Amino acid sequence: MEYYFLDRVPWGDSQSLYHASAYLGREMLIICRPATPYFCLGCHQDARQEIDLDYTRQHGIPLLRREVGGGAVYLDGEQLFYQFILRKDHPGLPASKSDLYSMLLKPVVETYRQFGVAAEFRTVNDIIANGRKVSGNGAAEINNMIILVGNFILDFNYEMMTRVLRVPDEKFRDKVYKSLSENLSTFQRETGSVPATEELAGDLRRRVEALLGPLEEKNSIDTALRRKADERFAEMYTDAWLYENDARKERHPQVKIREGVFVLQKVVKLPGGLVRLTATNQEGRLADVHLSGDFFIYPQSALSSLEQALEGTPLEAAALTAAIQAFYAREGIETPGITPEALAGVFL
Repeated sequence: MEYYFLDRVPWGDSQSLYHASAYLGREMLIICRPATPYFCLGCHQDARQEIDLDYTRQHGIPLLRREVGGGAVYLDGEQLFYQFILRKDHPGLPASKSDLYSMLLKPVVETYRQFGVAAEFRTVNDIIANGRKVSGNGAAEINNMIILVGNFILDFNYEMMTRVLRVPDEKFRDKVYKSLSENLSTFQRETGSVPATEELAGDLRRRVEALLGPLEEKNSIDTALRRKADERFAEMYTDAWLYENDARKERHPQVKIREGVFVLQKVVKLPGGLVRLTATNQEGRLADVHLSGDFFIYPQSALSSLEQALEGTPLEAAALTAAIQAFYAREGIETPGITPEALAGVFL
């Protein structure tokens, strides 16, 4: 398993390198941080729903949608990323995503504690200290590889994070800022200082080696990895990819179309993330189903298939639950923190 401590890299590399590693089928631990800020969207989110696109354009803030689920986040050099890329059949790697988070985040929690932060793992994929989140984490499956990515939050620009999000009005933005500052913490806030990135990386490396075995240190990015990373970035940093979820279904206001036909729009917060629903109630049956949000679904390519599988399903709790359960069983689906019953409830 290869080990790269890259520290500051071009912002695009902080996303494209781990994607490239997965597509190449190479196991790695990459530790890096972006040299300049950007905003990163979760795989299943709609850019126009989540982000103030005019603001990002006016202020020259790059925006990229990753192939990992979760929510939109502002990223900069005050966050040190750890990026695990492992084969699905890596010895000892659990099949359950919940167990995977617990296993791979254990050394991260221990490193936090080593540097004075009273961190603990909280299901599904959070690390908290004194009741506040101190690390955001997500996982994905690409090319029979498991990816788990997260961050050591050294310090955080709460104002910028809040400013880029799309909200209904400024009063609501103030509430988001207050909630974010109360519930997200940093090394600076918890300890009054920020450790050197080299020290954090070195400590995490030792703990990961104790868990997964020796890591082969690499001092530079080789030609194959560089080529694939550039290829992935060229595909991901496009409007076609960024707005792919927005384009999947036509948007409608929440209105009665005619007798017996209604358009549904709902936003529901579940333990596994926020779920946005747009669908049509066609004489008591579902049509034009569109799901998005900051949740995780494995494999992530299954979301559009789930939408199709629910077409024509009666808008009744039992029927929806049965349809979702059958799809999960048939396709081997996992949605950590979201049960089929809870997902069915979003429609009702």
